[in-house]
Amino acid sequence: MSRPGIDRVFERRLAALVNGGERQILQGGRKGVEKESLRVTPAGKLAYTPHPHLLGSALTNEHITTDYSEALIELVTPAFTHSWELLQYLLDLHQFVYRHLGDELLWATSMPGAIARDEDIPLAQYGNSHVGRMKTVYRNGLGLRYGRMMQAISGVHFNYSFPAKFWEAWAAAREARQHDAAFVSASYFDLLRNYRRFGWLVLYLFGVSPVVCKSFLRGRGELQLQDFGTGTAYEPYATSLRMSDVGYRNRNQAGLSVSVNSLEEYVRDLARAISTPHPPYEALGVHVDGEWRQLNANILQIENEYYSFIRPKRVARSGERPTKALMRAGVEYVEVRALDVSAFDPVGVNQNKLRFLEAFCALCLMKESAPIADAEQGQLDANHVAVARRGRDPQLMLWRDGRDVPMRDWARELLDSMTGICELLDHGDPARPYSQALATQAAKLEDVTLTPSARLMAELAGGESFFDLALRMSAAHKAYFLDLYPPNGERLKEFGAEAEESLAAQRRIEAADTGTFEAYLKQYFAA
Repeated sequence: MSRPGIDRVFERRLAALVNGGERQILQGGRKGVEKESLRVTPAGKLAYTPHPHLLGSALTNEHITTDYSEALIELVTPAFTHSWELLQYLLDLHQFVYRHLGDELLWATSMPGAIARDEDIPLAQYGNSHVGRMKTVYRNGLGLRYGRMMQAISGVHFNYSFPAKFWEAWAAAREARQHDAAFVSASYFDLLRNYRRFGWLVLYLFGVSPVVCKSFLRGRGELQLQDFGTGTAYEPYATSLRMSDVGYRNRNQAGLSVSVNSLEEYVRDLARAISTPHPPYEALGVHVDGEWRQLNANILQIENEYYSFIRPKRVARSGERPTKALMRAGVEYVEVRALDVSAFDPVGVNQNKLRFLEAFCALCLMKESAPIADAEQGQLDANHVAVARRGRDPQLMLWRDGRDVPMRDWARELLDSMTGICELLDHGDPARPYSQALATQAAKLEDVTLTPSARLMAELAGGESFFDLALRMSAAHKAYFLDLYPPNGERLKEFGAEAEESLAAQRRIEAADTGTFEAYLKQYFAA
């Protein structure tokens, strides 16, 4: 008689990899991070200064750019095979940025501090080129559709691709005839579907936004968070309000559903949303009195507007739309978008987290992954919201295969399934870092006080407001980076050269523009 919770299909697949003769088959996956942070003044107010010139052009600098707001810096690492290399690069990026921020700070948490009004959040500016204007108009449209406050939330994105050598072994384990681009894409979509099923676990383990500044809730009384003292609101058992209905979602888009059952369905649904007018957005207007309010009045202006916990990705060619890149050559990597910025880590993330996510991606890819029906998708979304808002509730139940199950029991089962994966990732390393990362997460299931969200609540227990706590940690992080010695001089010189070249690249783009902005948009959407 089999033990409850045993997934025989998954065990056979894992055994096939283990017995394939190459125990290092999962090692060497490529990992990258995108980390967002708001620039603030020493008093914690949103910075209204332009993106610092010495950081280069936000339009063309690959590693230092901006997201929604001119004040929302985004740091982007290349892909590395070792997480320590990635974190060292991210640390060097922070050192470089802090040397050019003057007295400003990078806000240490995902949820913003005290912001009085939506209109106080400045849109990111990318210069006078057509592509630069398009990026700013797109952001203006986001502000009109969802409110600018939603766009002031920051996060950490984890980009991951399996090692090239893995695919032949995985095709053999799946008894597939070949491991071509179609097989790789289908396998990544297996991962995407299972992340929708199991990704709530990431919110429990790593969520660190159980509180918000009350200013964030202004005009949103329907959210009904509880009072936690001066200027702070919270949900008692919350893990990640950022990833809940409090945070950024594609609201007011009835019927928006994007399938991850296949690459073709995913692209089809996104294309439909990008080309289907939405009456409330039509009422906002697109080009009014010579002013561009949004790129169009469709359900989505462009693909990136679609909110999801995880995305299939491929590096696009110049001017190529994301869906076109996917259809051209298939999925290259996945972007996990569910991580809060960790106030407890100066760079917002740590090695244990990255190692766990790498193993978790392998689990999601290797487990059986049936297509997701619309009814199931609604229940899966509800699971994510439940853990985001009530994940530390010891009585929390989640929907699984038509019935309610205790969240912690399901979580233990998933972590137990990851043991063999972590052993493969650890093969040849006596320190067993992946198994150690897994053990660190397993401990959070047995002791909820170890979760980052509980740790943050404990920090606030002395009466400090969320705003004051975040400001204090932001200042501490700045001091940490400026005091690091010796700095990586070669890398800092490299970042300086990249910044200068990016400014020159922006000037070249602006000088090469021809025609009108309207014609440029028409050509972009016709492509």
